[in-house]
Amino acid sequence: MGHVSTTSTTPSLPVPAHAARLREALLAADFTADGLLDRLGAQAYAALARSETVPALRATRGDSALDTLVRLFLLQQPVEHDRAAAALPLEDALADGWVVREDDAVLATVDVRPYGGPDGEDWFIVSDLGCAVGGAGGIGKQGRDVAGEAVVLGVGGASTTLAGITVRTPVATALDLGTGSGIQALHASRHATQVTATDLNPRALDFTRLTLALSGAGEADLRQGSLFEPVDGDTYDLIVSNPPFVISPGAGLTYRDGGMGGDDLCRTLVRQAGERLNDGGYAQFLANWQHVEGEEWQDRLRSWVPAGCDAWIVQREVQDVTQYTELWLRDSGDHQGDPAEYRRAYGRWLDEFEARKTKGIGFGWITLRKNPAVAAGAIEPSIVVEEWPHPVEQPLGDTVRAHFERQDYLRGHDDAALLTGHFVLASEVVQEQVGLPGSEDPEHVLLRQNRGMRRATRVDHVAAGFAGVCDGTLSAGRILDAIAQLTGEDPVVLRDRTPQAIRLLVEEGFLLPAADGGAA
Repeated sequence: MGHVSTTSTTPSLPVPAHAARLREALLAADFTADGLLDRLGAQAYAALARSETVPALRATRGDSALDTLVRLFLLQQPVEHDRAAAALPLEDALADGWVVREDDAVLATVDVRPYGGPDGEDWFIVSDLGCAVGGAGGIGKQGRDVAGEAVVLGVGGASTTLAGITVRTPVATALDLGTGSGIQALHASRHATQVTATDLNPRALDFTRLTLALSGAGEADLRQGSLFEPVDGDTYDLIVSNPPFVISPGAGLTYRDGGMGGDDLCRTLVRQAGERLNDGGYAQFLANWQHVEGEEWQDRLRSWVPAGCDAWIVQREVQDVTQYTELWLRDSGDHQGDPAEYRRAYGRWLDEFEARKTKGIGFGWITLRKNPAVAAGAIEPSIVVEEWPHPVEQPLGDTVRAHFERQDYLRGHDDAALLTGHFVLASEVVQEQVGLPGSEDPEHVLLRQNRGMRRATRVDHVAAGFAGVCDGTLSAGRILDAIAQLTGEDPVVLRDRTPQAIRLLVEEGFLLPAADGGAA
């Protein structure tokens, strides 16, 4: 998440003057995502992702360069001077501030975590000590005392979720708003000519600079400020943001608390994104939103969509206000403090929710696409708001892009036009028949996607038969005529009632419009 305020008691950070030499040393020692998995083993590797360090400590009791680097940069253990000098260009690392020397030991000043890029790139995410995963509750005493409220976190589940859903088509300009440690900017550097990264916390911009340099990526245009203020009137082909979306009674932790009441920060961010997008551009966010008594949450989110944009909003999870409060009090470590103060803090959160008539909090993804035809009033916007708490298969960037392409197709084809269209069954779709064992006919038929959103939909025998023969060769109308002849049904009736089923199968990605239209 990005940051919204800073403190005056923050330490100096490393400089990337010799980042290329340090990177070479890390790679030479196999200090990579794959190298870590091989060295630690699956159990210790998974434990480290949960901020549990004991298994990794036990697995790195050797004297290899990789053991040394894991203990130094991931586990934040003091390392003997000679061991550190054998594993990395120590004088450069000391001069640039990546490590400090205390007596005959060397200590890291930042957390450096190997991170595998989508095409096998060896990247490194740089963050505050103890902040590679989890929230403030996982920050050690040193991290709290040094970084205070301006703490910068590393890789977490939200970061990787946003990276996975982002549309990755080549673009000229991309904006990472609230960059934090620079994970989204790093991903954008692969397919954007120019990357701009913003954050109100200047330390976050410094960390982004370190992340990009140590990962061997190009420099980004780094700008300090809140929301869209730093970019003035600039527009972009891609905007991504993992903002401080937590709905809390105050702005105590800058990496998560937006400082606005309720879900106003997320709403403001989404509303303002429309005028910052170029035609055809995407804006993609993670967000929390309130479920308010007497109000449909879907209507609340539809009201956020800016003019001139299509939108796809997916609610992945809903928590009641007690679950939500407990989650974020644990995140900040309040549950480990004075019990009386914990109860008071818990009460403040519930008071805030009660005052706002909030009965639950939703979490999910918001994607906008700037559509010039919508902006001109030529067509109505496509705004899909849905709940999908089921497992999905990341990355979903292509799935997101395809969703909007299918919406364009459906808006341009009425029922008569659908019947002249040619379709192909998506390659990952399988059919399941559900019924009692031994029965002659199934109770119902399911089409299921084994990739992407992994949707399943119930269909009748006509729709199942139709989907099964869609290979782009025949038009939908010709296929229905053939089905009518086989089943003895009236072809006119079949043509009248089937287009709605075709429309649903296309909308959800089971059927795809054929690229070349096929034969008649």
